[in-house]
Amino acid sequence: MSAFAYRSGALFAESVPLARIAAEVGTPAYVYSSGALESAWRGFADALAGMKVTICFALKANSNLAVIRTFALQGAGADVVSAGELERALAAGVPADKIVYSGVGKTEAEMAAALAAGIMQFNVESEPELAALSKVAAGRGQVASIALRMNPDVDAQTHAKITTGRAHNKFGIAAERIPAVYAHASKLPGIKPVGLAVHIGSQLTDLEPFRLAFRRTAETVRALRAAGLNVRRLDLGGGLGVTYRAEVPLRPADYAAVLRAATQGLDCTLVIEPGRALVAEAGVLLTRVIYVKDADGKEGGRRFVIIDAAMNDLIRPMLYDAWHPVRPVTEPASGAPLAVVDLVGPICESGDTFALDRPMPPISAGDLLVIEAAGAYGAVMASGYNSRPLVPEVMVKGGEYAVVRPRQPILDVIGQERLPEWLHAGPP
Repeated sequence: MSAFAYRSGALFAESVPLARIAAEVGTPAYVYSSGALESAWRGFADALAGMKVTICFALKANSNLAVIRTFALQGAGADVVSAGELERALAAGVPADKIVYSGVGKTEAEMAAALAAGIMQFNVESEPELAALSKVAAGRGQVASIALRMNPDVDAQTHAKITTGRAHNKFGIAAERIPAVYAHASKLPGIKPVGLAVHIGSQLTDLEPFRLAFRRTAETVRALRAAGLNVRRLDLGGGLGVTYRAEVPLRPADYAAVLRAATQGLDCTLVIEPGRALVAEAGVLLTRVIYVKDADGKEGGRRFVIIDAAMNDLIRPMLYDAWHPVRPVTEPASGAPLAVVDLVGPICESGDTFALDRPMPPISAGDLLVIEAAGAYGAVMASGYNSRPLVPEVMVKGGEYAVVRPRQPILDVIGQERLPEWLHAGPP
């Protein structure tokens, strides 16, 4: 059952009315359900029970400390792609030996920080990166455990901007290069190869790309072992999709069955890195209608519902043409007539839209709405465009809520900037 449901005509987050959060915190605001986060985690943990696997939450999906902490208390590790995400994971209580560092552009400073923290492994994505990590680790007198990220050239059949496993994508090392690179890595100072990593993309709703990628990975493991190389860990990434519109998401149990079949007999410990599937449906963007505008000034023409949330708060519709469900906070009357509207934000960009040609029940200025399935790639991708401060994030647990990131005061934002000395002088 969804954590966001109507009760007596009002939309609640668990046992907290969203109208109350809007009144006390203001809009726009992100609202997360602790119960939904924990339920999503249990779905994976239960499906993978009995397997030697570490579940690492991919912070790029949602890096709020309270969200990370919720998963850490369940036993989660973390998949990070920057020094900032590493610091967030540690601050939220994720053990360093459960942290995987991914990403194609790790700097030497980031490598040093991760080595100092004592993370579980680096997922190395290129030969130049391998050389740089060897230099940094050896220079510090440390040994970096690594998994080589293999690009299996598998089409995930998902959006072009979130597919990562094709040969023309920037991610990973070509499969045919892996044996030579792995053998080379085993001889480098400061480097300890422990396994392979693979990740083919995000928002997958078909098991077949997983089967193909995992099968190619298993074949490579066998080839490496036949060459006398030690492979004991497989990082198989994440990528499970969620329902935004009509997608039928993969069940963790079905995904786990594919994992078991693909890795049977390999005797490897596993790492998986779900992100979106753990957080997307646990969050909504709460917003208020500012105006309802008829484009030609008459009813019957194009109607715009202008809300106080904007593309800087949730960029997915603008960036990916993503579809998000939208609901009023006050439950519409049964049989209420629907009218086609464009749900848009206040930013001076025609791309500042959330829903086009969307049938909606009667909506008036002042009404509260929620944009659903916004817990992933929502607040974490927000910006300050148009000098709009970042909006608050709220977490609900049962009948309580807490502001887990306050709204940014605009003067605090401006206060981060500095004028050069020559601009302090008055006019000549």
